Amino acid sequence: MTMVDLGPQTTILARLARSVADEQLTAATPCPGLAVRNLLGHLLMLSVAFRDAARKDLGPTTDTSPTAAVPDLGPGWREELPKALDELADAWRDPAAWTGDTRAGGVDLPGAVAGAVVADELVIHGWDLARATGQDYAPDPAALDAAFGFLLAAADDPDRDEGLFGPVVPVPPDASRLDRAVGLSGRDPGWPRRA
Repeated sequence: MTMVDLGPQTTILARLARSVADEQLTAATPCPGLAVRNLLGHLLMLSVAFRDAARKDLGPTTDTSPTAAVPDLGPGWREELPKALDELADAWRDPAAWTGDTRAGGVDLPGAVAGAVVADELVIHGWDLARATGQDYAPDPAALDAAFGFLLAAADDPDRDEGLFGPVVPVPPDASRLDRAVGLSGRDPGWPRRA
């Protein structure tokens, strides 16, 4: 995994979040069991956790499993999320973030792998948020490439169906790279927006 500037993708996510109307916070998302408010809460938590993972500032934020609790939003989320996304991008611009070992979600892993994981999180959850709120979405190409490479490698993991991803959803061979990544993540690229 080569170093990727996550700034363009975090900017896209911040724009998507800024456009979420209050009445959309309870809408369903492609993430089973998560409403938009929970997805945004997850994005806030993972931004802080992966910021700290990049800085090798290990502790409560990097030790907490993403499945420990259903995340939710506090009243200041509209200011907190863009700030956390900016800090995340800045932290991963340091070449040291991509080297050595770190921890995220309570899992020890190489810095380069953590970088690939966070690229995947930002790209796929960007799609989740856009789809759930009816927004157009075109991820940053470099982040999409990193996410796709990570997801393609994870598709061969024999334990994947019991981990963070569901079974791969087949897509047509001529599908876009984004739709292929979404399918590899265990989501249906044709997921309809639901009220």
